[in-house]
Amino acid sequence: MARAAELRELLTQWGHAYHVLDDPVVDDATYDRHYDELVELERADADLVVADSPTQRVGAPPSDKFRKVDHLAPLGSLEKVTTEEALVKWAQDVCNRLDVPGDDVRWVIEPKIDGSAISLVYENGVLTRGATRGDGRQGEDVTTNLRTIPSIPLRILGDDAPRVLEVRGEVYMPLSGFNAFNERLVAEGKKTAPNPRNAAAGSLRQKNSQITAERPLSIWVYGSGYSDGLEVGSQWELLEWLRERGFRTNPHAERLETIEEVARRCADWERRRIELD
Repeated sequence: MARAAELRELLTQWGHAYHVLDDPVVDDATYDRHYDELVELERADADLVVADSPTQRVGAPPSDKFRKVDHLAPLGSLEKVTTEEALVKWAQDVCNRLDVPGDDVRWVIEPKIDGSAISLVYENGVLTRGATRGDGRQGEDVTTNLRTIPSIPLRILGDDAPRVLEVRGEVYMPLSGFNAFNERLVAEGKKTAPNPRNAAAGSLRQKNSQITAERPLSIWVYGSGYSDGLEVGSQWELLEWLRERGFRTNPHAERLETIEEVARRCADWERRRIELD
């Protein structure tokens, strides 16, 4: 039992370094050797299999349909503004709702990723459920498919995980992966995906998780919904907390002093057409 726990810890750390930090600490052969050892231990003793084991990412049997689940807190869609004037008005509306002057507000911004919004529920640090946004109140339970995405932690790093935490993010298909995916479809004589967003959403709704596991999916997390036991003072502190505990946050996220700085940064991103892989 101690060896199995040691292997789970090692594989989790190595997987985080590879898939989230993009900084591998061991070669593939070393990872595979330890992974195979854990598989054999779990095969010999079913009591060693736990929900956050790296071996539980892939291989669940196909489901007949997706169960509808209620979100712990409503998951709304993002508001859209396309001009600086509209952005300034939105900022003023935020200040009015908070009942604070604009000079007292700091802004956190990051590029919007075009993918599929999802909710991840962790109980005592372990991923127990993942769902699509759906109508904002109910979503599709796609936990099995989300478990196949290497950059989604099966367990929150550290020893201070909240009793319950809902993490929100965007599952997407990186541009390099999307191009390779379409090339493979062409080689197989199949219809190509029209864009990365559709490819990501379709991959999450596969009834066979093995198919999802073959798709080049990743995630950026950007916030939280319901929580029981997490106390942070700002959105920026939340992003730092998530990043330190194994979640993949957007590297272009910034904390800015004024809404005018926000407008200038957004215009700069638009000019440069930032592409994230």
